[in-house]
Amino acid sequence: MEREQEELFSKRVRAGKRTYFFDVRTTKANDYYLTITESKRKPKDDGFTFEKHKIFLYKEDFNKFVNALGETVDHIKTDLMPEFDFTQFDRDEDDEEMSWD
Repeated sequence: MEREQEELFSKRVRAGKRTYFFDVRTTKANDYYLTITESKRKPKDDGFTFEKHKIFLYKEDFNKFVNALGETVDHIKTDLMPEFDFTQFDRDEDDEEMSWD
């Protein structure tokens, strides 16, 4: 029987029609990994549903992932869109509750 992996930390980021969840979990061997989940609300006949995409990130890849993400975002901000004001998106929407179900 497979046990559910324990969630140790969670951070939600609301981004328009999408929500991102950053969750720290433990493995069966008591190691740690990160799951990044994108959840997008989709209309359905009787209401709505959530479309989810998940990335699993393990400790040996943390530095490479963070460095590549930072370099890519910096390239967009500095080289491709230097005149754009990205601070307009800095508002925190954590007060709004969103359910997975």
